[in-house]
Amino acid sequence: MAIAIWVDADACPKVIREILFRAAQRMQWPLTLVANHALPVPASEYISSRQVPQGFDVADDYIASQVNAGDLVITSDIPLAAEVIAKGAGVISPRGEEFTANNIRQRLNMRDFMETMRSTGEVRGGPAALSDRDKQVFANALDRYLARHR
Repeated sequence: MAIAIWVDADACPKVIREILFRAAQRMQWPLTLVANHALPVPASEYISSRQVPQGFDVADDYIASQVNAGDLVITSDIPLAAEVIAKGAGVISPRGEEFTANNIRQRLNMRDFMETMRSTGEVRGGPAALSDRDKQVFANALDRYLARHR
């Protein structure tokens, strides 16, 4: 049985979505982009998008309610990653980091720490722009994950 791939697409770079489109076609696995705005997707029986209402964590909540054990979620949202890992799903960030039951607690702690630092003004800005190396790291992580779950 094919796993489903869910994409937290509001913040997922276009180049990462394109890598995912090719993977879904190749594996013939369903891929769903979830966002609070319309996103173009290629014509394919395997690829769809779901537009959810505007609002804080609405896309995350939709993904968490739909994901099943064994599915794959693409997100950089650490709380969403923790929630779907608890349901037995796999998670890869758009930068190619695989979140697991073994590392998600540490990532949650670091996220909370950085949020505190940003709120005090100690840290400003967000992550660097996606580099060519980041794209390759993501593609490699995705290939490894898909190979393990064929």
